Amino acid sequence: MTSSSLPRGATIGIIGGGQLGRMSAMAAARLGYHVHILSAEAEPPAQDTAGQVTVGAYDDETVLRRFAESVAAITFEFENVSAQGLELLASLCPVHPAGRVLAISQDRILEKSFLGDHDIPVANWVSVPEREALPEAASELGFPFILKTTRFGYDGKGQFRIADQEALDAVAPELPYPLIAEGFVDFERELSVMVARNEAGDVRCFSTTENQHRDGILDYSLAPARIPVALSEEAQRLATHIATTIGLIGIMGVEMFVSAQGTLLVNEIAPRPHNSGHWTMDACLIDQFEMHIRAVAGLPLPDPFRHSDAAMKNLIGFEGMALCDSILEQPGLALHLYGKHETREGRKMGHVNALFPLGALPGPYGIAARFDETLQAGLEITQEP
Repeated sequence: MTSSSLPRGATIGIIGGGQLGRMSAMAAARLGYHVHILSAEAEPPAQDTAGQVTVGAYDDETVLRRFAESVAAITFEFENVSAQGLELLASLCPVHPAGRVLAISQDRILEKSFLGDHDIPVANWVSVPEREALPEAASELGFPFILKTTRFGYDGKGQFRIADQEALDAVAPELPYPLIAEGFVDFERELSVMVARNEAGDVRCFSTTENQHRDGILDYSLAPARIPVALSEEAQRLATHIATTIGLIGIMGVEMFVSAQGTLLVNEIAPRPHNSGHWTMDACLIDQFEMHIRAVAGLPLPDPFRHSDAAMKNLIGFEGMALCDSILEQPGLALHLYGKHETREGRKMGHVNALFPLGALPGPYGIAARFDETLQAGLEITQEP
């Protein structure tokens, strides 16, 4: 520990009471810290693992001041919190990552501009502040292209694929402006890198991960990604560059595309623990949540080596919860449930991790592209031909 590290027994405040806050609180407890959750909703999932929970609005000055007085440092578990509220908190208590980092990740225009200004490759894009800007966007990008809300988009929400002029004319009157328009990327696969950085400037990357989505929601992740080593190293270099340039303290998920030409394009950043990093909970001695808490608390960041290849499958809605009993019966599977009281369609209720020996299973770059055949209940991941 250094003189700036949080002492054992200190309380870390986490804004947001969802599953990421829940699992971050578990990691904090392992390191000897208490956690105080600030949640906008009553009975959040994180209440089961945190020592204290305050229910209140993220922009209520009175709530924020009382919260800051009770903790030694503050972090957050999702982006849709008040950047202005974080500024107030930062005047009272250390906040990691900083509010300016959150502000960039909250707004797609600021995010794309930041990445472009720092030589990070991204898809072609233009701002669409109002309906009248749509024809110029269509002319510049060509069909098909993607329209995205500038704020509050996650799990595929707030995204509209525009195939042609007829489709554009049909949706234009109902779109929630402002938007950004992105050129369609003919991608070969999707990747992510979890990158952590502390106040001393030490940076660590977890293994580059391959992700597949279904209905806009992450379906499963494979670690390591089935890509050449050089491309994996380039993905980690880009993630490190972003973390260093933006001044990250904490952990960040950097999502990327591998284009059909084999080049990388950064899609978006998320300065918090990330769904695509859940495999680290069983395949790494130090997982993404502990790495995040270490960075926030000013502790050393060890090499987050991966001791096993891994596959993570999200458990979504009623279909996912119906698999829990069969998962518990199967050896070699680690079930993680989030303690959510209500199951809803499209809601992330938990995940399951499966581990494989390093490089021991078939696949183009050393990892099996499917779970064990015992997962016939619906968890299969089919291997690419």
